[in-house]
Amino acid sequence: MSSRDFSLHGAIDLGARQAATKKQQERRAQAAGAPAGAGGAAGQYVVDVTDETFNTEVVERSQSVPVLVDFWAEWCGPCKQLGPILEKLAGEAAGKWVLAKVDIDANPQLAAYMQQMGVRGIPFVAAVVAGQLLPFLNGAAPEPQVRQAIDQLFEALRKEGILPDAPEGEEQPAADAMPAVDPVYAEAEDALQRGDLPAAKTAFERPLADNPRDGQAKQGLALVELSLRVGSLDAERALPDAADKPGDVQAQIGASDVEMVSGRIDEAFDRLLAAVRGSAGDDRDAARKHLLSLFELLPPDDPRIGRARRGLQSALF
Repeated sequence: MSSRDFSLHGAIDLGARQAATKKQQERRAQAAGAPAGAGGAAGQYVVDVTDETFNTEVVERSQSVPVLVDFWAEWCGPCKQLGPILEKLAGEAAGKWVLAKVDIDANPQLAAYMQQMGVRGIPFVAAVVAGQLLPFLNGAAPEPQVRQAIDQLFEALRKEGILPDAPEGEEQPAADAMPAVDPVYAEAEDALQRGDLPAAKTAFERPLADNPRDGQAKQGLALVELSLRVGSLDAERALPDAADKPGDVQAQIGASDVEMVSGRIDEAFDRLLAAVRGSAGDDRDAARKHLLSLFELLPPDDPRIGRARRGLQSALF
């Protein structure tokens, strides 16, 4: 997303929307009002909202501060990638915007409303400013891309006159202070910002064709391929199916991908090591190769890789 592509045409007026259901969720322990440092600095800038509280917590609040609304679900692996990134950035913003989180499984009114906007998948993030809702992000992305997209959103809102300019004297990130994108990876970065994973995959493959040892390209490609695989899975069923079919190596591979995007790295590695030990022939080779591919997602010196490599050597020999 770039500021020049940003438009308020098609924004949805939420001012008259009233919640219709009585169902409520408990707020997160670190939600609004939690002291800084308790449960993370982001706590006071992150709030769980429900069908009943959406109008107050999001629409009314957006009259004084922008609100980003994260639609998620417990079974959604990519949501568990994006959610912590958004929470971290909300904490860094320190009140310049607020993050509202909507569990679509627990809030059917809001889930239906999301579908009415034409959104068919999660994670999905909407921006709400002065009672106006604007679709913002579809799908997960690495932290640098999410950070840049948020900065560009607010820059565009200021140019449209929707947000006031920053107060004089307030420190703004200088253009020359922003980390420059290496031209080698610029196309991949642009594709990630658009949410175009196939294009990002192709763009990361190009530098690897010239230099197979390019660590940054290898890690970027591994992340994109993981996101594509998880996007094609029924993430809600992957772990139960793997538990029901312990001898099905492909089921174990799918479950390991869901565990990776959920941050359960040791569990994913252990699952594949068990698959290597419990299989033979092509199945064993598939589990071994998949484990090696997951290593590309982490820095080479990550101690979890060393442990898993030793386990793999033991399983094979």
